[in-house]
Amino acid sequence: MITTCVVGHLWRSSLTTWGGIETWDGSPPLDWYVAADDRWHVPRHEPAVRQTRVDGTPVTETRVRVPGGDVVHTVHSCADSRGVTVVEVVNESSLPVAIAFDRRDVLTERPIADVPIEGIALPAGSFVVPLGHHARTRIGLAHSGTGGAPLPARLPAAAQVARGWVALAGRASRFVLPVGEGGAALAQRVIAERCEVVLGGVADPLDDRAAFVIGLGELVRVGEALPEDFVAEIASAVESLAADASWEAGRAHAAAARMLAAAGEARAVRDVERILATRPEESVPTSPPDGVFVVPWLESQIAVGGALFPRGLPVAWRGESIEAHGIPTGIASTVSLAVRWHGDRPAALWEQQGAPVVLSAPVLTPGWSSQEPVGETLWLAPR
Repeated sequence: MITTCVVGHLWRSSLTTWGGIETWDGSPPLDWYVAADDRWHVPRHEPAVRQTRVDGTPVTETRVRVPGGDVVHTVHSCADSRGVTVVEVVNESSLPVAIAFDRRDVLTERPIADVPIEGIALPAGSFVVPLGHHARTRIGLAHSGTGGAPLPARLPAAAQVARGWVALAGRASRFVLPVGEGGAALAQRVIAERCEVVLGGVADPLDDRAAFVIGLGELVRVGEALPEDFVAEIASAVESLAADASWEAGRAHAAAARMLAAAGEARAVRDVERILATRPEESVPTSPPDGVFVVPWLESQIAVGGALFPRGLPVAWRGESIEAHGIPTGIASTVSLAVRWHGDRPAALWEQQGAPVVLSAPVLTPGWSSQEPVGETLWLAPR
């Protein structure tokens, strides 16, 4: 499920795969139904339901196929009016429809009309809204629990909220990748995982210590402050992972070193560095891993230490513009990189932040290196 709420607020809810909203406070879920020209469509049971995150963010779009086109259901949360989760439904079909919701204690644009609902059995308190061709309607769930009131008129649009989430996730690192070989989709997965960590929390250290540490690292990278007692939890997780030779454990150690350095824990950083120095060479997964591990995996396709594109360029990316910003190259160092093309040769432009490291391109142009904080070079044509 996708978590939707507002950063810094206690109210939380999960979005089902068909667009239903299940709140974490124990109140009834909010579900939706579509009366089309042929019949009632129940998204929970419809095979033709498609759901996507907007740019990888918690802003979620769910489409239900009806005669003549789609009915589109979009959910986003905003901080205005003490927090509101907005549901917008747009009729993109060529025929009028009616939308039913099964909770009446919501914020609405117009007073709810007591129109009988026929042809389907819905919970008590359900109401229906007629929706013409290309018309739209909005309702809201107030995070304060106040329902039955008008929906505020000047709430941010879903696209505006999505842009805010993209900017938040980009504080850590940001990718502009070609569509080929799933590059653009991977960049959105990184945004999605960071948003889930911010809203839904990190993994339980008893279940997955590596995911716990990497999740905390992503919180720090997007600007979240961690309580002081988390330093002890990080140290405990690192110690328990010391004998773990997996790639995931290695990425957790690297994330821990960066967090501890940011917290000024110099002694703890030295301890982690000793562990990293004795680790065997890791076997990087050949395909993107699940969960928060996709973040260090994608970053490792761009840089490992100072080695740029250590596994080369995917064939589908050749000739395409590539950008990656804020990729870790050390405990307190990052690089931002852009690739443009001069014929069949990639031109690399970079800028390092923090203490500059020696950059190289062992696969693309063996023998090339630079420790300049800012620069550009023309690499060899990929074979």
